[in-house]
Amino acid sequence: MRRPDRRPGGRPRESRVDDAIASATRELLAEVGYAKVTTAEVAARAGVGKAAIYRRHGSKQEMIFDVLLPDRFLAVAPDHGSLRADLAAVLAEVADGMTVAPPGTVPGLLAGIHADPVLHERFDDKYLGAQRRTLTEILARAAVRGELGTRPDTAALNALLVGPVFAWLFLLSESPRAARPVDLRAGRRRARADRGRGRRMTPPVLVPAGRALLSPADPA
Repeated sequence: MRRPDRRPGGRPRESRVDDAIASATRELLAEVGYAKVTTAEVAARAGVGKAAIYRRHGSKQEMIFDVLLPDRFLAVAPDHGSLRADLAAVLAEVADGMTVAPPGTVPGLLAGIHADPVLHERFDDKYLGAQRRTLTEILARAAVRGELGTRPDTAALNALLVGPVFAWLFLLSESPRAARPVDLRAGRRRARADRGRGRRMTPPVLVPAGRALLSPADPA
């Protein structure tokens, strides 16, 4: 949850300072990597005191978490007219969120999150919670459109979607770049055609390559 711009009994938060801290954090992550970033270096790069950082973030991990995962993450459930296209849009945003940070940042941050119960709770609400709320809305719309006979468990669907993304990016040595990028416009056209023929859509298995979302080629 984003902190209010004005702390009770304190001065208003300055967006200029917030922007400077965020910019310095991103630059240092790219230059020295997650393990070597310190709040002191971020403060020096941003031209602020360390106290300004600690008024906003309780730790280095919290600072990086807030910079990399802004409040707009999955703030609105995509609505592209079919279950397939909506899930592809969710995966695109999840994959982009995982790949926007320099290599090593996401695994390092996850380790820090799991070591900090307070930050872990925020992560569950802001990241996993956002995904599950969005997936719940997508599934509800798909059921109304007649694309689902049975509603899947949202937590299980969340794991099935994000797990392959994480595996491709951080666990597997093979590159998924040989796969074909998803064409969401083509997906929407197929969805309209299938609805016209009375067919139910089955979501594809998707994996990311960098910021591009990939899918196996469609059968002929």
